[in-house]
Amino acid sequence: LALDVRTGAVRAMVGGYDFERSQFNRATQAMRQVGSAFKPVVYAAAIETLGWTPATVIVDAPLSFPNPWNKTVWSPQNYDGTYLGPIPLRRAVEQSRNVPAVKTLQAVGIDRGIEYARRLGLGGELPPFLPIALGAGEATLTEMVDAFAAFANQGLRMRPFLIERIADRDGNVIEQATPRASDALRADTAFVLTSLLRGVAERGTAARARRLGRPVAGKTGTTNDFTDAWFVGYAPALAAGVWVGFDEKKDSLGPGADGGR
Repeated sequence: LALDVRTGAVRAMVGGYDFERSQFNRATQAMRQVGSAFKPVVYAAAIETLGWTPATVIVDAPLSFPNPWNKTVWSPQNYDGTYLGPIPLRRAVEQSRNVPAVKTLQAVGIDRGIEYARRLGLGGELPPFLPIALGAGEATLTEMVDAFAAFANQGLRMRPFLIERIADRDGNVIEQATPRASDALRADTAFVLTSLLRGVAERGTAARARRLGRPVAGKTGTTNDFTDAWFVGYAPALAAGVWVGFDEKKDSLGPGADGGR
């Protein structure tokens, strides 16, 4: 899905590969776990409400959260199974480190993190638990691209729309789409996020985007067992996202099939 950043107009959409076999539009209807593509929402909340900067140091080290109700322990792991110790927020974003993202949501507060997700247009189920920092919540591809378009548009979120104008055979306009805007983030927050997400596309998990040969900011996303792979990003005028997966959420794309690939 591709959106015009300034207006919210949908410029391109592919919701399947054969309409005769399936009329289900995966770009607008499929609710999927978003993996690490959700992390920029958490960092946006920290930048705006806690005053964090790309230089803020987060300790990437093992941690555990006991659950007294079922006597289990949740210990978030990084994708590569290693820990880097104290690192700047910029590196945590570029390398998509899981533990720093969880610590960031813990510092922000789960309720506030969800509030920022709602501001950015994510309307799916977001359970009030720390794993949402790693993308345990669900969203559609349209919602994710809409959220990232706000980063590109100085924090102003434009509601996506498909039809610009309807006219009769005489050229009389029957219906005209009017771009609808809402403030999602401060402009300075969006500026810092764009700087961070450009680093992801230049040096981080989305470095393959350099092949496009243009300025790109974005974020990859991968879910457990490689069932969903995402890339959502933007150039100055266009925001776009790609989701790859099977309709059956239990089916894996295969080992190593992450969003960066």
